[in-house]
Amino acid sequence: MKGLTLNCMDRKSEAYELVRRGLKNDLKSHVCWHVYGLLYRSDREYREAIKCYRNALKIDPDNIEILRDLSLLQAQMRDLTGFIETRQQLLTLKPNHRMNWIGFAVSHHLSSKLNETLIFCFHYELNHQNILSYLIFLFLLCMSVSVSKAIEILEAYEGTLEDDYPPDNERYEHGEMLLYKISLLEERGLLEKALEEMEKKEAKIVDKLAYKEQMASILVKLGFLEEGEKIYRSLLFMNSDNYRYFIGLQKCLGLYSENGQYTSDEIERLDALYKSLKEQYSWSSAVKDTKGASFNSYVDSAFGFPAVIRPLYLVQHYDRWGQHDIALAKMDEAIEHTPTAIDLYSVKGRILKHAGDLAAAASLADEARSMDLADRYLNSECVMRMLQADQVGLAERTAVLFTKDGDQHNNLHDMQCMWYELASGESYFRQGDLGGALKKFLAVEKHYADMTEDQFDFHSYCLRKMTLRAYVSMLKFQDKLHSHEYFHKAAAGAIRCYMKLHDSPIKATTEEGDEMSKLPPSQRKKLRQKQKKAEARAKKEAEEKTEEASSGTSKPGKRQHTRPVDLDPHGEKLLQAVKQLLKLDENNHDCHRCLIRFLHKVSSFPAPVTDSEILIRSVLEAELPKISQSHGKSLVEVNQSFLEKHKDSLMHRAAAAEMLLVLEPEKKLEAIKLIEDSTNKLAPVNGVLGPVREWKLEDCIAVHKLLETVFIDEDAASRWKARCMDYFPYSTYFGGCRSSAVAFSVNHNVQIAPENGVLAYQEAKSEEPHSLNGKLHAFKNLTI
Repeated sequence: MKGLTLNCMDRKSEAYELVRRGLKNDLKSHVCWHVYGLLYRSDREYREAIKCYRNALKIDPDNIEILRDLSLLQAQMRDLTGFIETRQQLLTLKPNHRMNWIGFAVSHHLSSKLNETLIFCFHYELNHQNILSYLIFLFLLCMSVSVSKAIEILEAYEGTLEDDYPPDNERYEHGEMLLYKISLLEERGLLEKALEEMEKKEAKIVDKLAYKEQMASILVKLGFLEEGEKIYRSLLFMNSDNYRYFIGLQKCLGLYSENGQYTSDEIERLDALYKSLKEQYSWSSAVKDTKGASFNSYVDSAFGFPAVIRPLYLVQHYDRWGQHDIALAKMDEAIEHTPTAIDLYSVKGRILKHAGDLAAAASLADEARSMDLADRYLNSECVMRMLQADQVGLAERTAVLFTKDGDQHNNLHDMQCMWYELASGESYFRQGDLGGALKKFLAVEKHYADMTEDQFDFHSYCLRKMTLRAYVSMLKFQDKLHSHEYFHKAAAGAIRCYMKLHDSPIKATTEEGDEMSKLPPSQRKKLRQKQKKAEARAKKEAEEKTEEASSGTSKPGKRQHTRPVDLDPHGEKLLQAVKQLLKLDENNHDCHRCLIRFLHKVSSFPAPVTDSEILIRSVLEAELPKISQSHGKSLVEVNQSFLEKHKDSLMHRAAAAEMLLVLEPEKKLEAIKLIEDSTNKLAPVNGVLGPVREWKLEDCIAVHKLLETVFIDEDAASRWKARCMDYFPYSTYFGGCRSSAVAFSVNHNVQIAPENGVLAYQEAKSEEPHSLNGKLHAFKNLTI
């Protein structure tokens, strides 16, 4: 028990030692095993905690508290089979407890979600004629009754209640249970029974809004469209900004299409419907988002701004198709007409960003921000533009304007501001600061780990408060948590950092720096000892601060969490990891590079000598035909086939040229010619917009870097830069004639000095430095 107390004081090493001593004194004490599991659970070591709980249950199999804790961990780890068993045991031991009935029903419902994954596996294996498919099919036959079993459990629980149940203080919880049961009936396809249950139990359901939504959904599925229409119109009267209600109304009227395709008659009917709805709900923004209505009427209703704002969509359409000249000309007309319209500066900055002038885009975003300093969105957009222009220091100072007092980095981290961390990580990566980039990317990964951890308390809370529909929805969200776009970007960014470190490892670690390597061994040893003492001192100070905060300023019974001292502020220690994975795709140009490099490397291995080398070679020889898909061709022939298949794509030609250099270095000039012979064709678009070319700015930049760093040919890189200068006149990277860098140098006799990504310049007539941001006069010559 002393160990459990010390664990709450963040003295974890002492806590574990004391609990282990307790187990050593009495290995058959279920209390010691339970406390040991609690320690592991507090450290998120859930699998170890489950082992401890199971050891405790071997000694005391009917301990309600241990069984409850075990069930929570099984739900957290999605051990659904074990979750069902534990909840059933709890129900057997204490059948008069409502939470045990509900927990047992929910466990069966959750196991049905596992069936969906198994069904996918079944179809996959069946297509591949694998015997495993038949085993899965048999398993599904046994498990397909999970939802039905959950319904039976809830009905059995209702059978134990009195007719006058529930009392006034439990009406809401009971109503939630009834709605959950009805949702299970709907999920199972028992729509008539669900409708009957709703009509029978209407008086006992407190949440009338949820009742109406559920009723409308069931009526539409049963084909009772007139009744469903009445309910959806009543729901719109309650909330005319809910898009789901408009979609439901369209379904009732036969005017909804999943693919968004409508006939001319349907469009006319939709127009009439939404005109009447707009008259009834003129304040609603959702009603303006019509499905199938005429474009002109939609634009008229959607833009409630001055007349100059109406052409904004056409301007952004030109921008989308790469017609930056026309888009900027239109924007300049709009700004001249209404210079106080903030959106105009934001949109013009966005256009310049797409055109490649990131510094000008950041300045325009800052100008828009300065016109309304209380607008958080404008501040965030400005920060994003600054980070895209590698103005990290300025971006941090701008972002902190909307954070709490204190350390701006930690505030942004505590707020889980992932878009900022991702943009910062990308900026650090572009500038070659891999330590800083890894710190930002892995901070995003930490947020997702925290989200996974945050669900733990809800396993008990939701069963107690009967918020069952929200609970199941939350678990579905958690199961797909790592499919979120931000996590993918962070993972890809970290992998790129590790791959770059693998290809170009750092020459010296923190401990073996240049200065230390010059020292004699005795002094080097003393310096290492000093570094270890400094780290230990910093750790001790952090623990003391934590204890002071817990004992001095926190409220009685409350534990105050403090942020530990960051012993690796610049991410040097993160640079030592170099593991990465790559999924191959034969039609992707980057994967083609990796595939050819891998096969070329394997072919250059010396003859195996040791048993392990022989084993590895045998595995490679067996698997390479499946991986390479070369069908007996040489790597040169595979590369040539790839080029012929994708000869019209710039990036595929560049990949093939790079691999030709790898396979046959003497053909360097031929490889460069493959790139230079690429044609920037006109894209097949509507002729009204004018000519639009296929090449993208980011692809052309990548090719230029390839010629500089891989081919190491300055002449070829210069020729490519001059060629792209004409294609992208606003690009500061290529020095386009209309970019901000050229405008500064011509009009201000600029001295450009990179300072953390920020361009500093001085005018010839004045020695006073000016900040780019907020000074739009510097960009007046960017117009057409």
